[in-house]
Amino acid sequence: MIRTRVVRTERLSKHFVTVTLGGAGLADFAFLGRDQFVRLFLPRAGQDRLHMPADADKRWVGQLHAMPPERQPHVRSYSVRRFDAEALEMDIEFVDHGDAGPASAWAAGAVPGDEAGLLADGVYYLPPEGADWHLLVGDESAVPALLSILEQAPADLRGQAYLEVPCADDARPVAAPAGVDVHWLARTDPSAVPGRLALETVRAAELPEGRPYCFVAGENTLPTELRRALVRRHGVPKDDIAFVGYWRHGRAAMD
Repeated sequence: MIRTRVVRTERLSKHFVTVTLGGAGLADFAFLGRDQFVRLFLPRAGQDRLHMPADADKRWVGQLHAMPPERQPHVRSYSVRRFDAEALEMDIEFVDHGDAGPASAWAAGAVPGDEAGLLADGVYYLPPEGADWHLLVGDESAVPALLSILEQAPADLRGQAYLEVPCADDARPVAAPAGVDVHWLARTDPSAVPGRLALETVRAAELPEGRPYCFVAGENTLPTELRRALVRRHGVPKDDIAFVGYWRHGRAAMD
């Protein structure tokens, strides 16, 4: 369990905000790269300080639920956008939903000195040897993970990346290998369910020849339905598809 404090924040676009966390505790953080995520502990409104479980093993969940409601923190999973082991800084990129969620509201109002805790977790992006090209697809909740993967990819990687975002202002330059085509998909309907545009776009796309490794993440329908299409229409083996449902439309995350 690592305690940090906000160092600075940066507004990246209309719907994306980066919060940089720092602190001596980050010296113990084991950075795995790729799409590594962390459990982020955030204080609730009205709490005088951040309360966290004591243990970093599996006991932390039981300790969290044993806390009285007035002490329990919010807990969410977020990708590590950047980690600087020398400066002991970590960037977490948030989608700004306004006040629709506690993590989004916290990030939008974060100021230097605010507390946040974290617990290192793993990665989902585990490409096998022998893939001819990569297919990376996600809605805005997966954009930080996809950008992190692209920035750390080998220079000779070939592939297609489809990143769905709420509006055109959220598209940005990407430091991707020259062999990866990056497609920003901006929604035009503010009431559209996130992930549906990416799903329909990739379903209709002409995919490259050869064996792909596919990483699909975001609102649960996107990875579930696209995995089905990749298997049935394109003959992609299930073992060559990493599909991750980060959230479900219409269902609030549980603390």
